[in-house]
Amino acid sequence: MRLAGRLFVGSSLLLTATVVGLIIAADLQLRRHLEDEIAAGLEREARLVMALVPADSATWSDSARRLGALIGRRVTLIDPSGRVRGDTEFDPASLGELENHATRPEVLQARGSGVGRDQRLSASTNERRLYVAVRGGPPGLAIVRVSTTLAAADAEVYAVERGVALAGLVALLAAALLTWLLSGAVARPLEQLAHAAQAIASGRPPVFPDSRVPEIAEHVIALHTMHEQLEQRFRDLRREREETQTLIETMADGVLAADATGRVATLNGAARRLLGYGPSDVPPPLPELFHDKEARSLVRDVLAGTAVEPRELGVGGHALLVTGRALPNGGTLLVFRDVTEIRQLDAIRRDFVANVSHELKTPLTSIVGYAETLAAEAGAATQAGQFVETILSNARRMQRLVDDLLDLSRIESGHWQPTPRVVELAPLVQDAWAAFAARAQEGGVEFALDLAAPAAIADPDALRQILTNLLDNALRYTPAGGRIVVSSEPAPDGVTLAVADTGTGIAPTHLPRIFERFYRADAGRSRTQGGTGLGLAIVKHLVEVHGGRVWAESALGRGMTVRMLFPSDNTLV
Repeated sequence: MRLAGRLFVGSSLLLTATVVGLIIAADLQLRRHLEDEIAAGLEREARLVMALVPADSATWSDSARRLGALIGRRVTLIDPSGRVRGDTEFDPASLGELENHATRPEVLQARGSGVGRDQRLSASTNERRLYVAVRGGPPGLAIVRVSTTLAAADAEVYAVERGVALAGLVALLAAALLTWLLSGAVARPLEQLAHAAQAIASGRPPVFPDSRVPEIAEHVIALHTMHEQLEQRFRDLRREREETQTLIETMADGVLAADATGRVATLNGAARRLLGYGPSDVPPPLPELFHDKEARSLVRDVLAGTAVEPRELGVGGHALLVTGRALPNGGTLLVFRDVTEIRQLDAIRRDFVANVSHELKTPLTSIVGYAETLAAEAGAATQAGQFVETILSNARRMQRLVDDLLDLSRIESGHWQPTPRVVELAPLVQDAWAAFAARAQEGGVEFALDLAAPAAIADPDALRQILTNLLDNALRYTPAGGRIVVSSEPAPDGVTLAVADTGTGIAPTHLPRIFERFYRADAGRSRTQGGTGLGLAIVKHLVEVHGGRVWAESALGRGMTVRMLFPSDNTLV
């Protein structure tokens, strides 16, 4: 229902309720007032009749008829037994047929309090009458009753009610006119205001109404201000969106955004080039975008809401580093970085290092052999012997460096793959420690095992090399009186193996980089200790080739702990 209709119905209902209330009040109050006035007059007339009734009871019937005619009322004379002795409307012969009036309500009240009153339908005339009885009269007379019809009072009350009803009808007509006027001043501007709000919501230019009603004018001003602010914000959003689209389009990395259903919504130029799509090509939904098993697995993870850290994929002859994130609206964001050239350069670097290391291995072997021969012939106390020992020490150090470079190149290039099986940790750790036991005893370093998990799934040779590198590194930086502990414990997805020492430790800022090749937290100290700078890098690659991960915990002066997770889902051979 429109506002004008609601105003009309509301005002009509209110006025109707008011008129009905007035009619009911008039009926009750006016009727009661009129009846009280009539009753008071009847009482006065009854007392007048009482004074005029003669003492001779034989004339009471005629007196009742005569006095009733004079005052225009029905006069009834009742003796103490309740028998009617005179009545204006009945002749003496008919009085004996009237029923006894001793039980009439007004008679009972008059006998008790002197005056009685009642209204009812008259049994003799069948009309609503008001009866007033007064106790007293000449001897032999008990009650003088005067009654009259209430038709005149009812007519007066009905006249008032008709007047009120007529006034109410006039008020309803006036309300209809007022509602029509209000609809023009109030309802129409409000409807126009609603149309303006709908136009704003649909993006069309709104038309604001002109109203002289202050409250509506305030709403019009508020809506107009809101429209201007929204327009400004939309302009800002459009500008920011264009800037963002330009930025995404000019990015060297590929960007792909899909909605919650997997439909590709954004694909910048770099992504189209890397994925093999032209500027006008429509890519398929994200679940169908890739055919490679690993790429499809990455897409499933991202669509499931899992954040995918940088993962390298081979797509269309490109090596892509892909990062995936779930968007707040249920969509998906993928970022592609082309690392093809980096991987090619890395392969060239690995081949170069491997070739150089291989070429250095033969002359270094000759140098070590000849140096050992010269050292055996020259005395240790001679200057020549000291020179030979220096040559031999540095040649062996270069030999260890070349061996580590060859191992690292072989692992990185994928030419070596582990053969995992169940390995008993205790004998393998003891075997790896045997090479350092004498050195540890000389340096006063204690060694201990704490193997809560007795076995792990790994390649035995790789695990031995891992422990050898970590134990060598721990012993190198653990002073006399220190302690080295190799421990293991079950993990939810495998076994965690740890090598902890009480050595000098390193600052936490160096921890993210200690597994890089040739990285040294303290280059001078490492050089004096004789390390190659490749041990931890080899450990990292050997653990990751098992599908595990490695991390370190350390603080200056509190030693270092290297932890490795070997997963339990390695293929057993």
